[in-house]
Amino acid sequence: MLLASAIALAGTFAVLPTGTAGAAQNILRADKSVPRSCFAKLQPKGTSGTDRRDLTSTVDGLVQARLKATSGAEGDWDVAVFDKATGAVVAASTALRSHELAESFVKKGQQLVVQGCRYGGSAGQVQLGVDFLALTPQGTPTSAQKAQLVRVQTPTRADKSKLTGLGLDVTEKGDATGVEVVLADDADRQTLKNSGLKSTVVQADLSAKSVADAKTDRAYAAKTPKSVLPSGRTSYRHLYDYEYEMKELARANPNLVSAFTMPESTWEGRDVMGLEIATDVKNLTDGKPVDFTMGVHHAREWPAGEHVMEWAYELINGYAHDNQIRGLVGKTRNIIVPIVNPDGFDISREAEHKGDFSRFDYEMKRKNCNVNDSPPQYATGVCKANPAGRIRGTDPNRNYAGFWGGNGAEVAWSGDTFRGSAPFSEPESRNVRSIVSSRQVTNLITWHTNAALVLRPPGVADVRPPLEEPAFKALGDKLASRNGYTSEPSWALYDTTGTTEDWSYWATGGWGFTIEVGGAGFHEAYETAVVAEYAGLAPTTGAGKGGNRGALLDMLANTADPQQHSTLIGSAPKGYQLKLHKTFQTPTSPVIQADGTTKPPIYVTDDLNSKLTTTGGRFAWSVNPSTRPYVAGRYGRDPQGPAQQGYAVTNPAGVPPINQNYPADTAGDSFTFHVDGLPKVDNGKFSVNINWASTSTDWDLFIYDSAGNLVSSSANGGTTSEHAVLFDPPAGDYKAVVVNYDQADPNAVDDWTGDVSFSSPVPPTYGTKEAYQLTCTSPKGQLVGVADVFADRGQTVDVGEVCTRSAHAQKQRASGGVR
Repeated sequence: MLLASAIALAGTFAVLPTGTAGAAQNILRADKSVPRSCFAKLQPKGTSGTDRRDLTSTVDGLVQARLKATSGAEGDWDVAVFDKATGAVVAASTALRSHELAESFVKKGQQLVVQGCRYGGSAGQVQLGVDFLALTPQGTPTSAQKAQLVRVQTPTRADKSKLTGLGLDVTEKGDATGVEVVLADDADRQTLKNSGLKSTVVQADLSAKSVADAKTDRAYAAKTPKSVLPSGRTSYRHLYDYEYEMKELARANPNLVSAFTMPESTWEGRDVMGLEIATDVKNLTDGKPVDFTMGVHHAREWPAGEHVMEWAYELINGYAHDNQIRGLVGKTRNIIVPIVNPDGFDISREAEHKGDFSRFDYEMKRKNCNVNDSPPQYATGVCKANPAGRIRGTDPNRNYAGFWGGNGAEVAWSGDTFRGSAPFSEPESRNVRSIVSSRQVTNLITWHTNAALVLRPPGVADVRPPLEEPAFKALGDKLASRNGYTSEPSWALYDTTGTTEDWSYWATGGWGFTIEVGGAGFHEAYETAVVAEYAGLAPTTGAGKGGNRGALLDMLANTADPQQHSTLIGSAPKGYQLKLHKTFQTPTSPVIQADGTTKPPIYVTDDLNSKLTTTGGRFAWSVNPSTRPYVAGRYGRDPQGPAQQGYAVTNPAGVPPINQNYPADTAGDSFTFHVDGLPKVDNGKFSVNINWASTSTDWDLFIYDSAGNLVSSSANGGTTSEHAVLFDPPAGDYKAVVVNYDQADPNAVDDWTGDVSFSSPVPPTYGTKEAYQLTCTSPKGQLVGVADVFADRGQTVDVGEVCTRSAHAQKQRASGGVR
C-alpha cells in the first residue's frame, strides 16, 4: 500500500567554476593516466592524472556527478565526490569507460569537491556534468509502523499460490510447510489476516535488526585487520569498490583476467561490469567450457555480490598457489558478474539503515530502476528519491522468458516480484541473455539471499522435471553437501516464473542453479553472512563442510568434466572460424492479467550463436547438448508393478481438544498405516485424506515416517478437507496426526473421516532431437563448410574436416560420428 506522503524533486544544474568561460567549464583534463583509486582520498590540486572542481550544494537532496567522453578516444576516467571539510567520500563511480554516474545525498550549503581521475587510456579530457536535486516532503507524513518477519503456514501448493498472490514481500526463505514474509505495516498485517493463512512472528522488529547489524559490521571491521576471505575483506563493498577491484584485478593479471562491460547500460545509465578469468584470457573463442557466476539481481541481497567477488579472488589467488584450482582454471573459462543490478544495489547500499520496509526504506529496495510501468503520478523523480520510493521498478529475476507470465511473479507494477511488461524487457536480463546465448555457458549459478537453498529448475510445479532430473538433482545435492543447504526444485519453495536458470537451462541445456545464501536477513552481519557462509565456518550450516567456497569449486569441477556437457572434435586450418547456430521459439506461460484472466502464451525467439577460432589441425570444442531440455522430454519412471490398494482409516474414539499450538502441544488424533514396496507394488505417491462437514471447522493433518521425521502435511483454513501427499514414498510404517484446530460449534463436534490412496508413477516422455548448424568460414569471410550436428550430454562428436567437406558429406559425418 502506498503511503500518504510524497516527495517532490526540483533540479538545478551546477555551474562549474574553472576560471574559464563556456563549455570549457565542464571539461576535466589530465596530462597522463595513473591507475589508482579515485575515491580513496582527495588528491591535492595539480596531482598528476586528476582534475577537480569545488562546489557548494544548493539543496537538501541529491548530487549527481556524471562523466561522458568528449570527441575522439574514450579512455577510462573515474569520478568521486568528497565532502571538503572532512575529506570523506560522498559518492563515486569507477567503471571501465568514461561513462560514470556518482550519486548520493547532500545538505544545502555543504561544500564539495568533485574529483575526476584518468585511470587509463589515451583520452586526455572528459566532460563533467553535475546536478543538484532538491527533495521536498509533501503531504502528511505517515508515522513509521513496526516491520515484522513472520512465517506463514503454506503446507499445500494452493496455500503457496494464495500467499504469492497477496502482494506481500514474500522472501525466498521457506520449506514444504511455510514461507517467511515481511509485513511492513498494519495494512500488510490486515492483508495476511484477511487471507485466512496462519502465521507466527519470527522477527518482531526488522528495523532494530537492521540498525544492530550495521553496528555489528562496524565493530567487526574495526577489530579485524583481515578476514579469511580470499580478498581479506571485512565489510560490505560499495558499487565503486566492486568496479575498482575488478579493474585492478585485470590490470595486475593481464594474461589471466579481463574486465569487460556488458552490452547494455542500465535505466539510470550505469555500465554493468564483469570479469573473465582463463589462461590466455583474451582468446574468447578457444572452445573451453564456460562457468558463469553472477550476483545481485535483487538490490538488497548484498552477500550475493560478495560471494561472487570473492570467487574471482579465489580463482586468481588459487591459480598462483593452489594446484587444484590452477588445473580447473586451465580447463575452463570463468565469467563473473558480481552486480547484475547496479542501479538498485547502489541505492540500497548507500541508503540509511532503516530496515522498516516502508515505502521510502531504500535500504530494502529489491528491484531495478525502470519507471515506464509506473502510473504517471509515480513516474517522476530519480530512482534514489521519487514519489513511489523503493517499490518502483521491475524484478530482473522475474523478467526472463522461462515460463514468464505465470504464477510466481506479480502483475502489479508495485509488487516486489513485478515481472515487467514483457519477457526480457529489462537491460539487466538482456545482458545475462547476451552472454548465455553467445558463449556456450555449460554451468551457471545466480546467487541470492537468504533462504539456505540450492534451487534447480523447474520453477513451476505443473512443469514436470526434465529428463535429466536424476543428474541435475545429484549435482544440486553435491553443492548442498558443502554448504548444508536444502537442495530442491525451485517450485518446492513456491512457484516462480521468469527466473534466470528457468530460461537458461531449458533454452540451452547448461546446468543452472540459484543458490540462496543462508542467514537471518537480506544482508545481515558481514562476519556471518559473508565470511562464515563463504568459508564454511561456525555458526553456519556449512561449517566444516567447505561452505559456499566448496560448492563453487564443485561446480567448477563439473564445468571441467567432459561428461557434463558435449564436445565437438575435428580438423580445420589455422585461423578459420567455426560457428554453432540454433534459432527456436519457446512459449511463455499463459499470461496472467491484472483481473486474474489469462491470455495466450507469448512465443519468444532465441538465437544461440557461438564461435571457435581454430589454431590449425585438431580442435576440441566444449558445447551444450544440441537438443534443448524444453523439447527433449520429461522425467518419470515406468511402473514396475501395480499401485497399492487404498483403504479407509478408522477415526479413534473420542475427540481431541481444540489445539492451535501444534506441535508444541501434541494433542490430536492419530493412526498408523503401512506403505508396501517392490516387488509387490510400485507407488508413485500416496495421499492421506480427511474430510468433515463445515468450512468453519478446521482439522490439520501431519504425516511422520517411522523415524519421526515430518514428511508431509496439510493445514489449510476455510475448507472441508485436507490432503497430505508424498511422492515416491519409501516402503515402511507411517503415522498420521490429525489436529483439531477449530470447530464451528464446540458443543456439536464436526468430526472427520479419512482414507489413504495410492497412485502409480508417471512414465517418462521423450521429445524430438535437435541439431546445431555448424559452419566454417575462411579468414577472408568465405563460407567453406556446413553441417548439422547432433550431440547429447557426455558425447564426443567427430565433425571431421568441416572446413573442406561438402555440406551433404558433413551432415552424414556429424550425424554418425559419435565416439
